Parts: sequence; structure tokens; C-alpha cells
Amino acid sequence: MRIQELGQEIRRARIARDLTQADLARTAGIARETLNRLERGLVPDLGMRKVLALLDHLGISITLQQSGRARRPNYLRMACSTANVSFKTALTEDELVRALITGKIPAGRSAHLRSLLDEAPVALLDGLAAEASKWTRPGKLQRNFERLARDVGASRKN
Repeated sequence: MRIQELGQEIRRARIARDLTQADLARTAGIARETLNRLERGLVPDLGMRKVLALLDHLGISITLQQSGRARRPNYLRMACSTANVSFKTALTEDELVRALITGKIPAGRSAHLRSLLDEAPVALLDGLAAEASKWTRPGKLQRNFERLARDVGASRKN
């Protein structure tokens, strides 16, 4: 589970319990802005104590279990590998996630995103979109993909 998925689950639970961000943040002992950034998938890291405090106040627990099935493809990792083929510096997974969530191009990564959007197999982009859809609200991801493609000058038509 990525921190972006966790943020979406916390947001859903908070809204279902009719809590404001300020109320939940205060009772969990974190800053409202931290909670806001977590829910939007923009916090780079959050300590386990803070996460567990949030989950406790929402009545959510984390259960660890071994998966007996084969791992699903990691489209995020594959997309970064595809985007980085022709470049000395690498587009990181965190940079790609942030770009997909915000629709903003990370500094110095325009060419990486253009390469990804123009050259990656459609199946890879579809898998990436399906994976990323867990981290943001419906509709926002599609708009962000379109914005990124426009802003980097991607020319793919299909």
C-alpha cells in the first residue's frame, strides 16, 4: 500500500464519520495541514505513530497478512523505467505520483513525462492509470493526465 492509498482511505473514513480535518487532526495530535496533505497524497512520509493515531480515531486497524497470490505488475515502477530510458537523471516514483496527483510537472522532468506519454505502450499507461486511480478522486486523474500531456507537448493521438 502506498501512502497515497492510505490518505484516500483516511479521507473516506473521516467524511463517513462527519469529521472535519481540523477535528480529526486535533484529536490525533497532528497539524491540520499535515492531514490535508496526507489526504491529497502529497505528504512524502508520515511516521507510524501519527498514522496509527489517525487510524485509531477513525476506528480503523491495520492487519498484516501474507499474500498467497502472485504480485501484480508494478505499473508505477515500469512507467518510471520507461520514462528514464534516454536520460541521465531519473524520474522517481514519488515524482511521477506527485505529477499524476497534482497535474504539475516536477522540475526538470518535462522531457521524461513527454517520453513516457508518447512512447510507453498503451497497456502500461492504462495500468498506471488504474494503479494511480486509488490515490485521487475520480475524474481528477484523467484531467491531470490531459494537463500533463498538454503541458509537456506530448503528441500521441491514441
